Amino acid sequence: MTRFLLVCPPLVSHVRAFEAVGEALVARGHAVAFLLNAGGGALVGSPRVAVWETGAFEPGPALTDRPTGLFGILRTVREGAARTASLCREGPGLAARWGAEAVLADQMEPAGALLAEHQGVPFLSIAAALPIDPDPAIPSPFLGWPFDPSPEGRKRNRGGERVARLLLRRQRETLRAACFDLGLRPRERMEDCLSPLATLSQTVPGFDYPRPDASRLHALGPFRARGGAGEELPFRRDRARPLVFASLGTLQGHRLGVFQAVARACRRIGAQLAVAHCGRLSAAEAGLIDADVVTDFLPQRAVLAEADLCVSHAGLNTVLDAMEAGVPVLALPIAYDQPGVAARLLHHGAGLRLSHRRLHAGEVADALALMLRDPSFRRNAARIGREILSAGGSEAAADWAERLLVSPVPARAREPEPA
Repeated sequence: MTRFLLVCPPLVSHVRAFEAVGEALVARGHAVAFLLNAGGGALVGSPRVAVWETGAFEPGPALTDRPTGLFGILRTVREGAARTASLCREGPGLAARWGAEAVLADQMEPAGALLAEHQGVPFLSIAAALPIDPDPAIPSPFLGWPFDPSPEGRKRNRGGERVARLLLRRQRETLRAACFDLGLRPRERMEDCLSPLATLSQTVPGFDYPRPDASRLHALGPFRARGGAGEELPFRRDRARPLVFASLGTLQGHRLGVFQAVARACRRIGAQLAVAHCGRLSAAEAGLIDADVVTDFLPQRAVLAEADLCVSHAGLNTVLDAMEAGVPVLALPIAYDQPGVAARLLHHGAGLRLSHRRLHAGEVADALALMLRDPSFRRNAARIGREILSAGGSEAAADWAERLLVSPVPARAREPEPA
């Protein structure tokens, strides 16, 4: 038995992915615990996974209502840096009390890597969002740029990195201070905190940009708990009309105007619309959306199994669920890695992208009608979906964790067959 410590941001999609891998490890006889910022334990649903929380961090409104634009980026960076500082202050004591022997560290929370090194235990990087593993031909996942491996494209990517460096000043300062306090070699970027062993990613190769050297990046498909796709629809499916599923995830579901524009568009093209606002709208606000179904939560994979199209903020989990079902996506990216996810949908011909700002029903209707009319969108989504269905997901992630962290062996001998 190995005692695994899971370190990730207190965000629903990240906790769910880590929890699925943790459950797979528990089923194999290991002990698993989360280390989360204060309040994050409420997101953990498994009774078989322990939770340790830091007590010196107040998440603030930015975790639940992200503004966009430059102010939103700086606010997000400030919140992330505060979370990292809190984990690095209190994490060493909590990790020692738990007796951590191995760490699974979210790429978006560099404290996981720093704590593992401080404790002297091995760790793997987990890409619950798009992987940030450096490649000069691949733009940052936080940018919606297309793939361009030409010299001009690589120069553009370097320019994007310089701008990001300016925006991430608070994060750099936090990492430098944490390394000094923990007695570690200095580093400044999240990329500096990646595991030397491997990154385990929720993507599949067919959804990412081409990576000539992916020797340490293992794309395993979505990390999910068992079940979910076989649930019954909680509403009546109108077989005479195409079904559109719309969700903006757990952080952006308050955007009433976006849902209203999508609803008007679906009326124009004669589509049935099911909206899940993830509890971010009041009953009165939900009543202002002219859709066939408006509710807080729907069984997402079950709805997508019946849907013809998906309208999404381009959150990675929602998009991968849509791809698994062979459903094209109209992406309305808002924050985080969503621009990068939307760019990959375009790259693979599995969806379209519109700006969420000043969204008009007419442009939404045109995009939805095009995807319904052109079968290539569904073919391309189905191709990615077949790859997802054959990927190993959370079980494959647990395999890698056992092989690389439980019984480390020389590098040439420890490579398992790709999942």
